[in-house]
Amino acid sequence: MSRRRVGLTGNEAVALAWKQIRPHVVAAYPITPATQIVERFSEYVAQGEVDTEFVAAESEHSALSACVGAAAAGARVLTATASQGLALMHEVLYIASGLRLPIVMNVANRALSAPINIHGDHSDTMGSRDAGWVQIYARSVQDAYDRTLLAVWVAERARLPVMVCLDGFTLTHSLEPLEVYPDEAVQTFLGEAPTDGYTLLGGEPITVGPLALPDSYMEFRRALAAAMERVPQVLEEGVRAFRAHFGQDLPSLVDARGTEDAEVALVVLGSYADAVEQAALRARVRGQRAGFVRVVTFRPFPTTPLREALGGVREVVVLERADTLSGLGGPLGVEVRAALYDLEVRPRFTDVIFGLGGRELRDEELDNLLRAGPPGGVVYLGVEGSRVLELA
Repeated sequence: MSRRRVGLTGNEAVALAWKQIRPHVVAAYPITPATQIVERFSEYVAQGEVDTEFVAAESEHSALSACVGAAAAGARVLTATASQGLALMHEVLYIASGLRLPIVMNVANRALSAPINIHGDHSDTMGSRDAGWVQIYARSVQDAYDRTLLAVWVAERARLPVMVCLDGFTLTHSLEPLEVYPDEAVQTFLGEAPTDGYTLLGGEPITVGPLALPDSYMEFRRALAAAMERVPQVLEEGVRAFRAHFGQDLPSLVDARGTEDAEVALVVLGSYADAVEQAALRARVRGQRAGFVRVVTFRPFPTTPLREALGGVREVVVLERADTLSGLGGPLGVEVRAALYDLEVRPRFTDVIFGLGGRELRDEELDNLLRAGPPGGVVYLGVEGSRVLELA
């Protein structure tokens, strides 16, 4: 398969993936740092390069509502948002998943207000982690492109909506080399959008969004949970199909390196995986047996592969860009601890919260953390002892 190598930002790569997907409907309301996805794709539509019904909605809530209607009618549907936009969609997120609609949404991860901040962290999507959407976090521009294509395949076979998350500015606005697949190859991989008869415009008449009273509501929710439980299998099948078709191998749930003999393992989500993996390698050079685990799919949570990767590790350090404000640390740390709780011998655990509001993670901070030995508990990297704490 012939590929072309280009330099694109994360937003441009996602917009290009959308063009190759050829969605029937895109409904969106631009918001920083996701604006360029919609902006660039609207240019493709205006220039006649893609035959898509583009809905410029009056708000993010309206945008996702339009997506729900289009997907219920059997359309292949895409959208994008970030931060407060995703928060405004919150009500409709549950409707999309409860109706089992295969909508794909790219989220340019950005901090939530207040105070206002337009830079990247994972607070927005972590606030929506229990809305019934599959959540996949990209490591690089290439990863964001690949996983946007894969997400359509997975969503339509799992009959669940999927978020593909890319870190705001760190990926959305960073120029990286990208291997672009031919348009025809993308179309062959995706095929036609399967309807299975469950659309407003196909097969026998159906009811969408009925009232469910106490005698039936729980059955609907259990069926949704069962669908999410099947996602790892669908993801594995999708990754195999992607590798066979494009020659590109993707980890589906987690990406673990050097954990076989590790005494300490660093666990991370998103674009800082490169920096964290390099820190683990530098620790190896210093004689410290360090491993690296990148969580790729946060929903459904990859409990089994994490247990396999971390079962023999003495120290686990989770590095994450969100906080639950519960006193227990961040959402990734809480769930990693829960996943490892049933191990016969549990590792000592440190949850490091870093990079909120786009603050950089420096190599020396990672190196010092490993050299000194993880302290255990919850650490807010770079602000302990700061005058900001006086505001509490």
